[in-house]
This record gives sequence, C-alpha cells and structure tokens, in this order.
Amino acid sequence: MTTELYELTVPVFIRGLNALSALLDKGSAFAAEKGIDPATLTGAQLIADMKPLTAQVQFACDTAKGTVTRLGELEPVAMADTEQTFAELQARIAKTIALLEAVPRDRIDGREDADVVLKVPGADIPFTGRSHVLTFSLPNFYFHLTMAYALLRQAGVPIGKMDFLGGV
Repeated sequence: MTTELYELTVPVFIRGLNALSALLDKGSAFAAEKGIDPATLTGAQLIADMKPLTAQVQFACDTAKGTVTRLGELEPVAMADTEQTFAELQARIAKTIALLEAVPRDRIDGREDADVVLKVPGADIPFTGRSHVLTFSLPNFYFHLTMAYALLRQAGVPIGKMDFLGGV
C-alpha cells in the first residue's frame, strides 16, 4: 500500500493555515476591541529567547511550502520575512495556501522512499519522503501553529481548542 503523501501534506497544511488565519482574525479583532496596539500581539513572545508571533506564522508557512517543494522537486519559493502586521501575516498565509493549491498531486504521491535533503545552516539532514513528512514536517508545522495559538491565548484572546483545530 502506497502512502499518499499528498493527503498527509497539502490538505493538512491548508487546514492548519486556515485555522491559523482564523486565530489571527480573532487576535486582530481582540486588539481593536480592547484598544491594544496590534504590534503588542504580533510581537508577543512567550520568553525573551523565543521568536514572536510573526515568526511563528512565517515558520508555519515556510514548513508547508518547503515540504511540498522538496517532496515535489519544485523550485523553492522565497518569501521575505518582513511581515509585522496582522494584514501582512494574512497575506503570507494566503500566498502559501495558493502555492499549496497549485501543487499537482502526482508531484507528491509516490515519493515516500525518495531522498529528501533538508539544508540547514551547517548541515544537510537526509530523509526519505515519508520520514521527512512524518518525523520533521508535520511536527514542526504543528509546533509553530501551537506557539501562535499560545501567544494569542496568553495575551487574552478568547480562543480555544476548537479554534486551534479549525472548527472540526
């Protein structure tokens, strides 16, 4: 039985990014309602040495687009990490979803045993397609979604588990 890597990636990433978008909408509305500078929320950190909300959104998007471009042997798509506002973060999510929706299923499915290399500063990390998705991409994607949720929740935004799950 072949693992359908497309089903494990593209729809999962799109659902998660849509949930993230809805969380950001609630964060923006909360800031407006409470008279909070939105930059207080977009720049929020759990602790000083951890990246802020803006970076958590950027990393979630990067994980999704990087996964499908590596798996599908597609040209990488660069996105500048310059977003600071809720609107800019929403635009990045929308751009990432559009990229995901354009990936042909046949570029992803059947690549479970393909060599996939993640290049990080100072190292190349080898995976198979399956191990890249299951042991790196999905955990990393959900880590950043969880951090974004936690930052907004810590700031008092009225969100809950169903918001994180995307309104199952």
